[in-house]
Amino acid sequence: MEIMARKSREAGKATADSGGAVARLPPVFPAEIIGRDKDGDLIARPLDWTDDEAPGLIVHTSRRDRFPPGIGDHVILKIDRIGNARDFGAIHARVLKTLAKRPQQVIGVFRAHGGGGGRLLPVDKKALGREITIGPNDTDGAEDGELIAVETIRESRLGLKTARVVERLGDVSSEKAASLIAIHMHGIPHVFPDAVLAEAEAVRPATLKGREDWRDLPLITIDPADAKDHDDAVHAASDEDPRNPGGFVLSIAIADVAAYVTPGSALDDEALTRGNSVYFPDRVVPMLPERISNDLCSLVPAKDRPAIAVRAVIGADGRKRSHGFHRIVMRSHAKLSYERAQAAIDGHADEETALLLDAVLRPLWAAYAALRKERTSREPLDLELPERKLVLDAEGKVVDVIIRERLDAHRLIEEMMILANVCAAETLIDNKQGLLFRIHDEPSLAKMEGLRAFLKTLDIDLPKGGAVRPALFNRTLTRLAESDHAPLINEMVLRSQSQAEYAPENIGHFGLNLRKYAHFTSPIRRYSDLVVHRALIRALDLGKDGGPETGLDRMRQIGQLISATERRAMLAERDTYDRLVAAHLKDQIGATFAGRVSGVTRAGLFVKLTKTGADGFVPAATLGADFYYHDEAAQALIGQRTGEAFRLGDTVDVRLAEAAPFAGALRFEILSKGRYMKPAAGKRGMRRRGGETPSYRKLGRQSRGR
Repeated sequence: MEIMARKSREAGKATADSGGAVARLPPVFPAEIIGRDKDGDLIARPLDWTDDEAPGLIVHTSRRDRFPPGIGDHVILKIDRIGNARDFGAIHARVLKTLAKRPQQVIGVFRAHGGGGGRLLPVDKKALGREITIGPNDTDGAEDGELIAVETIRESRLGLKTARVVERLGDVSSEKAASLIAIHMHGIPHVFPDAVLAEAEAVRPATLKGREDWRDLPLITIDPADAKDHDDAVHAASDEDPRNPGGFVLSIAIADVAAYVTPGSALDDEALTRGNSVYFPDRVVPMLPERISNDLCSLVPAKDRPAIAVRAVIGADGRKRSHGFHRIVMRSHAKLSYERAQAAIDGHADEETALLLDAVLRPLWAAYAALRKERTSREPLDLELPERKLVLDAEGKVVDVIIRERLDAHRLIEEMMILANVCAAETLIDNKQGLLFRIHDEPSLAKMEGLRAFLKTLDIDLPKGGAVRPALFNRTLTRLAESDHAPLINEMVLRSQSQAEYAPENIGHFGLNLRKYAHFTSPIRRYSDLVVHRALIRALDLGKDGGPETGLDRMRQIGQLISATERRAMLAERDTYDRLVAAHLKDQIGATFAGRVSGVTRAGLFVKLTKTGADGFVPAATLGADFYYHDEAAQALIGQRTGEAFRLGDTVDVRLAEAAPFAGALRFEILSKGRYMKPAAGKRGMRRRGGETPSYRKLGRQSRGR
């Protein structure tokens, strides 16, 4: 988005000079609210601005406004001030009037009335209890229990909102309802336009013309067992050069999506709009049609496939000596899962992997041992965070939640992909070719101080002064790896990190501790990688389908867009997980679970269940017969009279009191006794209301505190 306000480094940098922009703006002018920055503030674009580059406007609303403007609304703005140097010179404006509110679309479950019409029960946990009336003539034939999308017709200060059905989304009890809700709530494009499908069907397979023939090289794919597309294949062999004793030659081949998706085509436009594939437990919303992603570009065994490959030479210490890129035709010699590859190395080979063991798998593991030495010396951020996977039955319902075991097979592929990404970035920099870097800034001062203050409450000192490096966190994590605090410390270090994103300006990747890094290895599912592939084709004269070089401003826009679609996908995937787990637990009201306090607010506690990872809320009013106040520094709720306290990271037993499956919301009651913490004098807390527990209607409002 070219007019992102430059309020902070995290909020993006404006592309217009603030002082000059203010001089061209009248004191009062119409504008459109176009989005929010990373701090949650509204940003706007002047309606009458004719240049490509518009000034970034940070919009401030009045707390007295009962119906504040939202994204898409037209407003009258007045310039309030220009930020100082710390504010990066952002232009601040305030809303004088909302001209027209865009109809708000809401997703929910339709509940029919006997006399016609009905009500919508929203599925957004922030809107639980806020029902919306639908008149008899506005239902579009929706049936009771159906998932629908509505647009608001009328808002009133008194009574319920009125809306009309704009889309019927299907039976709410269907196996894919949870992911369908997330798709619509987050605005994820999931139906390919006819023009895109037609282009995909018209594509003809690439040939050997202009490519090297690598079909005899025993490249193999190693992926999750349920993977539908395979966009990377690997091979390793000992380096025969006597000047590199103990070294290896690594070949990493990546599906050549650029051969089929040309710049400016309908396929390309749709891929950019989607930004990336979105992975739900029960379905995938792909960036590219299946004709491309699951067929022509998928590196399946015994099929000729075009690829862009990097051949890298590493030393016995894992450090890269040299590398080069090649445009090839390859033929995968095997499709293995992580588990099968690991089993073969561990002495449990099956019939197929036994044939690959000596010639393919053992050389790969030997090369990985070298790469691991380089990783150890580089010291990237090393977090231990469990990865949970939902096990679904044939109807799409959760039957179990398992924690995936981290295997050396996973780490091997990760290290080879990191190496390939580094090679791509270095090559494009050396050839002075513009690209999208994968950047990850160091933690902000505010986040570092917050983490330092919290660790102090656990009697853990995080050194001050000096440059912030991943090793600083790693030393703390290693020292506490066997303690009860280890899961909490890993979580808190993760929360302190900046958000990784895409940009043409390189600031390095803090988490990986790399100065040059770009995504190259997944062009089937990430548009960023397709941009890098095209740049390599242009820089190295590997063909005519790299397209023209993209200008810096356009590259910046693409980076902002796909960074936003990546965050959108993460939120949608997490929402779906929450809904499926809540549906799994809805029949266990009254059951007891082990968990850990994962968040503390004045309104109550968030608790993450140990087995499922499900998050639920414990209202402060239900904690005990005391006044509980929020100690922000200690991240705790503390009883004013008794000193009973519940602190971030505490292990607790909870009882499930309420579940709202299609909002993904759970309410718990604490069964465990709290720790003792000395109450602070003069603090006011939240009193337990005579045994009253919040109703289902309140569950969503309390969840908003997170």
